[in-house]
Amino acid sequence: MGLPPIWVRRGVLAPLVVFLAVTLLTTLPLWLLLALAASPFVAGRLRLPRVVFLLIVYLVWDAVAIVALAALWVLSGFGWKIRGPWFQRAHYVLTGWFLKVLFWFARWSLHLAIDVVGTDPDTAAPGRPEIVVSRHAGPGDSFTLIHALVNWFAREPRIVLKAGLQWDPAVDVLLNRLPNRFISPGRTGTTTLAEQIGELATGLDHNDAFVIFPEGGNFTPRRKVKAIARLRASGLDEMAERAEDLRNLLPPKPNGLLAAIDAAPDAGVIFVAHTGLDRMVSAADVWRELPMDKRLVMRFWSVPPEEVPAGEQERIDWLYEWWARIDAWIDEHQPAPEPLWTRLRQPPRAP
Repeated sequence: MGLPPIWVRRGVLAPLVVFLAVTLLTTLPLWLLLALAASPFVAGRLRLPRVVFLLIVYLVWDAVAIVALAALWVLSGFGWKIRGPWFQRAHYVLTGWFLKVLFWFARWSLHLAIDVVGTDPDTAAPGRPEIVVSRHAGPGDSFTLIHALVNWFAREPRIVLKAGLQWDPAVDVLLNRLPNRFISPGRTGTTTLAEQIGELATGLDHNDAFVIFPEGGNFTPRRKVKAIARLRASGLDEMAERAEDLRNLLPPKPNGLLAAIDAAPDAGVIFVAHTGLDRMVSAADVWRELPMDKRLVMRFWSVPPEEVPAGEQERIDWLYEWWARIDAWIDEHQPAPEPLWTRLRQPPRAP
């Protein structure tokens, strides 16, 4: 489905989200009572009330963000100074605050725990810009990474994102006001896309973190087969052979990362692996996994700029070597598979 024009997103979708949030919030007890009444007919302990509660929380969270962003727009002179340093910083502060609230609810309602190991952006080299290279494993992991960068490591991320995320009005308004780039896979030529990424990575300062997901999408076996076929069709047999050994990742597309490194030669590179929410990609996945009780583990590896290879082919080989390392780490840290009998029936829990 194509993305609607900006006037529809801002003039129709954003007010609609605010209206729905107010309506659902004022009738919250009714919805929760209905969900509780229907809960005995749905597998999972309080699964339906949890989903209803989370949906309403997210809509209210989105609506409050839209109102706050509208207030900043008015304060900036109806958009006159919205790109100025003070208002850019205000938007990063707002991003951090809203992510804190979202993850507080996630920890409280879903029992989500987050562990960070390795050399993170705060301890690698404080005051140095970083290019953050992460696997792509659904919105939950992506939100967690940005939350960590903004709230734990005091970084101002610049992110390369999928254009489809602009369906969410708050994400649409907030991230389009900050130095980020939305891309539509398959609609932009490789050269043009690399140029856009290089432009976005230009001028990183001491607390910036340029975030890129080289896979371009979430891993599925079917996508992996297609990606390998494309590599072979392009005559990249060696890269295809390396990609065949990956068990948890799609083969990385190097052009964007190469453009970012060329645009920010003084930046370090931080590779990020994470596991725990790999299967939480769609609304159906969230429904299946509730009640959640998940532990997400994030692993950071820091590479100083002087250790980044100089040549293009050397950088591509280096990226594939890191991808193999990340793939192996994910294998070692995957959550234990749930026994079949617990998926078929859910025994009652102690109060």
